Amino acid sequence: MNGIDLRPSRPGADPHAHAPVLRWGPAPGEAPVAIVLLHGRGDSAAGILGLAPELEARGAGPVTVLAPDAVGSQWYPLRFLEPVERNEPWLGSALAVVDRAVGELESAGVPRERIIVAGFSQGACLALEYVARAGGAWGGAIALSGGLIGAEVDPARYPERLDGTTVFLGCSDVDAHIPEGRVHASGRQLLAQGASVTSRIYPGMPHTVNADELSWFADHVHGLAGRDRVS
Repeated sequence: MNGIDLRPSRPGADPHAHAPVLRWGPAPGEAPVAIVLLHGRGDSAAGILGLAPELEARGAGPVTVLAPDAVGSQWYPLRFLEPVERNEPWLGSALAVVDRAVGELESAGVPRERIIVAGFSQGACLALEYVARAGGAWGGAIALSGGLIGAEVDPARYPERLDGTTVFLGCSDVDAHIPEGRVHASGRQLLAQGASVTSRIYPGMPHTVNADELSWFADHVHGLAGRDRVS
């Protein structure tokens, strides 16, 4: 594991232990960038993988995508704004799923600097929580309508540095699930850890992913791949 705290509040409980992982694009290690892509509540790995061809169509270039599938179509049962312990052991189990996907990529020779952890809604919250707890220099953390998890953003949960990590936070100002204030609080925490944070708040947007977010995502993947080819 990557130094991340994955301990559930009920020892031995691991509801996502056998979560399957869907794949899109070249095998790990055969593309310059890899993405761990996390779906939202009520969706599936197959559903979120629909973003992969959208990124390619916007010029992202070849990319490996791993999309884990949550048991019961949710990573944790309660709102992300609940105290962390109330979403255990599901949250700890979900973080472990992300860690296994990252481990698969690293075992194939993909460095952390070329791995993006991304997601939508509940998956966006999980992506941010994973990267913030793990620390290190990542290829990116992209939250499409999400924020750090818990009743409040507690800096004590995030002692690691994120120097060199690009973070994107995109959300509506009227999202029924993700308060705008939590998006900004998450951005401040990630900045304090040394990340480079881009936040975009879209007036009146429903709980969805928009074209501007996908274009930013694709541009970032393309740029990350380009830097790798130059080096």
